[in-house]
Amino acid sequence: MKVIVIGGGAAGMMAAISASRHGADVTLLEANPRLGKKLSATGNGRCNYTNLDMTLEKYRGKDPEFISEVLSGFTVPETLGFFQSLGIEPRYRESYVYPYSDQASSMVYALMDELMHQSVRVETGQKVRSVKTSGHGFTILAGEKTFICDRLILAAGSCAVPSSGSDGSGYTLSEQLGHTLIPAVPALVALKCKESFYPQLAGVRVRGEVILRINGEAAARDTGELQLVKYGISGIPVFQVSRYASYGLRDRKKVTAELSFFPDKTLEEVLSLFLSRRESLSYKETGQFFLGLLNQKLAEVLLKQSGLALHKRIGELREGELRKLAGLCTGFPTVVTGTNGFDNAQCAAGGVSTREVNPRTLESRKVPGLYFAGELLDVDGICGGYNLQWAWSSGYLAGKAAAGNRAGKDRVRKDQYDTHKSAKASRR
Repeated sequence: MKVIVIGGGAAGMMAAISASRHGADVTLLEANPRLGKKLSATGNGRCNYTNLDMTLEKYRGKDPEFISEVLSGFTVPETLGFFQSLGIEPRYRESYVYPYSDQASSMVYALMDELMHQSVRVETGQKVRSVKTSGHGFTILAGEKTFICDRLILAAGSCAVPSSGSDGSGYTLSEQLGHTLIPAVPALVALKCKESFYPQLAGVRVRGEVILRINGEAAARDTGELQLVKYGISGIPVFQVSRYASYGLRDRKKVTAELSFFPDKTLEEVLSLFLSRRESLSYKETGQFFLGLLNQKLAEVLLKQSGLALHKRIGELREGELRKLAGLCTGFPTVVTGTNGFDNAQCAAGGVSTREVNPRTLESRKVPGLYFAGELLDVDGICGGYNLQWAWSSGYLAGKAAAGNRAGKDRVRKDQYDTHKSAKASRR
């Protein structure tokens, strides 16, 4: 069985290895001069390659059952066993898993070594221009070359981080082959906001909660370190809710966010704290109310937005004024006007409709012999290794199925995987 994989990223390399291990004659086509360019930069170069806390709630897409079935087909313990068989020992930071070397390049080299060991032909610098069905297979035009195969795996990524080679060409190829696309939007990305005070807040980092609202209805929320930048809001919690903002803006809906700078307290608890500070700091001026409590730049904006006179004595503040201030601190409103683009997005939401793909094999329901893997599909995860786990799971299953489910060259035994189940339990 001749299998061609288009895309030499995480999903593509996994698919090629899996197909070869299951007996296929595999060629991997990559437009970049080298494989794994995006993977090598993942996690600020450390590569959070999976997560022990693997639940369906960490993923987004129009078909949750599809996502669940793929993830159960190649699990986190199986992923850990697979990479340990390549020499990648795991380093655990709570539920987050990194290579023990803390180098994403370790992952890339381990996968490249296995591609070579499995005799996968790798053709770099081959930008695929078109794909056509021919007879019982496919004809691919890439660069100046023509490739023919029995089965084809599309793992060309999305349009996020185009500097890594993810230029959205996989979407075009999918459409050429008759597949429906869910519109792609930036995900895991910072949000641009309307208010004029953000340049004053640039550089502030604060633990907080963000609630994203679409036409006034809460769409998503997350807690962690918020980053305030000159154009709006950023940080992991903002990234986690950003895909909903992207779709809301695309649909011309009103997108707003509420920030709480005391995520572990209710408004009444914050008010109680402020009343206590009024007593203990009564002799100080209002401009010093947040000293030692919140970042001073953030404090100045909060006080100004609340309308309090900065030179007024703290002891003179009325309870109503403190309640208004507490309300701002636990529900600071901001209007979202846009997102950063695909250049600055860690991934994209949208892609090939999963309703047109078999979740057990990743084979197209429309074109026999065509398979999909990775971010090209309409599946995106939150930060924390979830998008890479999707790449490993979908890539492995697509490669196995494309090879015809023959187990001839698969050298990873199930007992290798099972050793990690106890590790998962002991670290929780």
